[in-house]
Amino acid sequence: MANKKPSVLKRERERARNEKAARKREDRKNRPAGAEGTGPRVATRDELDGYGLPRGASGDPFDEDTRR
Repeated sequence: MANKKPSVLKRERERARNEKAARKREDRKNRPAGAEGTGPRVATRDELDGYGLPRGASGDPFDEDTRR
């Protein structure tokens, strides 16, 4: 099997990169609206208060009880 010339390899890499970018653009376009940032929901402090844990146990660096 003959080795390919560097210019041919470069064109193949560019083509693959462009195809990948086009696929990503198409996927982004087909994504439902508002799908960005829809991960697991984070519990609020008020929701966590129902578990009876002291606020200092949360490890929250901005909590007044734990700040020194």
